[in-house]
Amino acid sequence: MIMRAQGTTYLPLWKKSYKIGNFSMYASSYKYINFWRDVNMNAKIRQMSFLTCICVMLAISFSACGKISEKAYYDTSRMEVNYNGISNMSANITAEMEYMGNNGFVVQEDFNTEDYNTIYENKFLDTVNNPLSTFSIDVDTASYSNVRRFLSSGTKPPVDAVRIEEMINYFKYDYPQPEGEDPFSVTTEIAPCPWNEKNKLLLIGLQGEKIESKDLPPSNLVFLLDVSGSMDEPNKLPLIKSGFKLMVDQLREEDRVAIVVYAGAAGLVLDSTSGKDKDKILSAISNLEAGGSTAGAEGIELAYKIAKKNFIASGNNRVILATDGDFNVGVSSESELTRLIEKKRKEGIFLTVLGFGTGNIKDSKMESLADKGNGNYAYIDNIMEARKVLVNEMGSTLFTIAKDVKIQVEFNPAKVKSYRLIGYENRLLAKEDFNNDLVDAGELGAGHSVTALYEIVTEDSDVETSSVDKLKYQESTLIPSDEIATLKLRYKKPGGDESKLLTYTIGDQNIKDSLSNNMKIASTVAEFGMLLRDSQYKGTANYDAVLQRANEVQNDDTGYWKEFIGMVRKAASMK
Repeated sequence: MIMRAQGTTYLPLWKKSYKIGNFSMYASSYKYINFWRDVNMNAKIRQMSFLTCICVMLAISFSACGKISEKAYYDTSRMEVNYNGISNMSANITAEMEYMGNNGFVVQEDFNTEDYNTIYENKFLDTVNNPLSTFSIDVDTASYSNVRRFLSSGTKPPVDAVRIEEMINYFKYDYPQPEGEDPFSVTTEIAPCPWNEKNKLLLIGLQGEKIESKDLPPSNLVFLLDVSGSMDEPNKLPLIKSGFKLMVDQLREEDRVAIVVYAGAAGLVLDSTSGKDKDKILSAISNLEAGGSTAGAEGIELAYKIAKKNFIASGNNRVILATDGDFNVGVSSESELTRLIEKKRKEGIFLTVLGFGTGNIKDSKMESLADKGNGNYAYIDNIMEARKVLVNEMGSTLFTIAKDVKIQVEFNPAKVKSYRLIGYENRLLAKEDFNNDLVDAGELGAGHSVTALYEIVTEDSDVETSSVDKLKYQESTLIPSDEIATLKLRYKKPGGDESKLLTYTIGDQNIKDSLSNNMKIASTVAEFGMLLRDSQYKGTANYDAVLQRANEVQNDDTGYWKEFIGMVRKAASMK
């Protein structure tokens, strides 16, 4: 049976199985936010329970038609239901049954309850009234691999699944390693904007110190694995088990791992165990099976309890949560879960969230958990991505070298008429938050690189920008300067509470006539993202231009860029 609720947020309410003759089927109801109601529906039908209504319709169909040779569709749209005390729900449901000869019907289930936060693209801001741009860094890469999953299945991703900053930060950049006491280097560059020849692009790049896995501090890890019934699919729990086995092979004797699972309840499968006992850890992973509801909050509580019990003062203490995010028992709302995580992060334990699966991904919830838990969020759609995140980038995934990293750019109105930050919409901060050490921001892992792009309109440009009336009670006086902007960063040491300020000047020396390889990578991915989002700011962007510039990039040591080109071609064919 295929039942689709037409809305934006879906909440599973019940699931029931029953049989009529040799016809077995499942019925479920989903309550959702965007309610619809058909006022012309027969009042008697609206008063019937969902189960009764379906049964009556099927009985009539069988008696009238006898044997069915084609697919039968029943649309019980916009029905009011009252089942087991659940009332006043609106559901838009389509049932699809396929007749298979003497064997009766095959029931097909196709639920898609994926959930993404709405993204409102950053606008161009005039520099006179908005000289400061402030945001938190973002090292998450989940959006890129999720977009790849959609394109691989022959479907363009939902607009809100495309977070351009995460796509840009999926790739490696040729930024210099840090020198001195700060754990990351800073690179800036200004070049022509490929999709708007009248504008410029400003690139800001951070490169975290690379640390070999053998040189990382000892790790106290807790694998928090979702083994609920929703994980019983090949691209969920089986993929989790394969990916974590790859990671276990990289563990050292000084590393320790515990395994907590949760379904209807949470439980400790493996107490903290040395990395030298790989067979014991691998056996515990192999024996995991899926089933039951999803008590995510209970699992989180237990995982942090185990991590705190085995805390390593000078080490890397981290919970690694692997789930589809579909929590439905106990504390399950995004706000409640994030408040729980915010309390736990104060204990010095970091969080990595790994998303798995298709159809019911709760992307917004998993992103929020990682953000509030001093961690990072990746989506794993295949075993190669699991190897990338858990093996090849193990240091950056697991070991934080700087936390609460904030960026603030002050643009000079004498040089820049207006600007637009590309992406980072859900990482924006108030200007006052930059100096407030109580405000949380993103973490930077060992070897991580972070790239941000601004599209800027120079003061001598004839491009018109929006503005406001002059203020009546105050005036702004410009200080003569040839500088284009001032870049400021703040960060804390992983165990610290006080931030350090770094300041850099951006001037004419940063302007280049052509795109560097780093700028080609970032601008090409950004343009691709804007096309997928059908951005109002895409200008002359087109897939041919993206492909042309992509083929000029020198960045294919791992094959990821070649894969990116394939994704662009696939998206272009879907126009």
